[in-house]
Amino acid sequence: MISAIIIPFIISIIIFTGLKEGKKVYDIFIDGAKEGIKITFKLFPTLIGIFIAIGMFRESGLIDFIILNISKITNLFNIPTQILPLAIIKPISGSGAIAFATDIMSRFGVDSKIGMLAATIMGSSETTFYVIALYMSQVKVKDSRKVVIPAILADLASIISAIIFFSYI
Repeated sequence: MISAIIIPFIISIIIFTGLKEGKKVYDIFIDGAKEGIKITFKLFPTLIGIFIAIGMFRESGLIDFIILNISKITNLFNIPTQILPLAIIKPISGSGAIAFATDIMSRFGVDSKIGMLAATIMGSSETTFYVIALYMSQVKVKDSRKVVIPAILADLASIISAIIFFSYI
């Protein structure tokens, strides 16, 4: 409800400020829209590549293989194996992570320990490879490992923190 008031208010302030400063607000808006379309076309090949790679990863059965091997270790620490697919896919695919999180929530409930753990993982981690691929392709960075390693460590830290926090609930 409040966004129905705030967004038009902010837009009005921007337009009023631009007009007050004597700027051609509509022309500036059109130039920004043109630049946005150019950026979209530059990113399109990267997006196609990401979506194909994600589809291949999910359909190959590699996730099931990884979960089978990781679950031997996670069972020692009483980490629910139901969240492992979410923890693996979240850095790769936001839509894939939403599918896994939705499945977890519908099976276990949103107020369950596993449901809250899934929600925390969704909120505290990032679709790392997607974001890095987009940003790096836009600024034409060739060596992305200096970004990938800390980003993956941050995702891992957020997932481990969520697991530790919810193991005490």
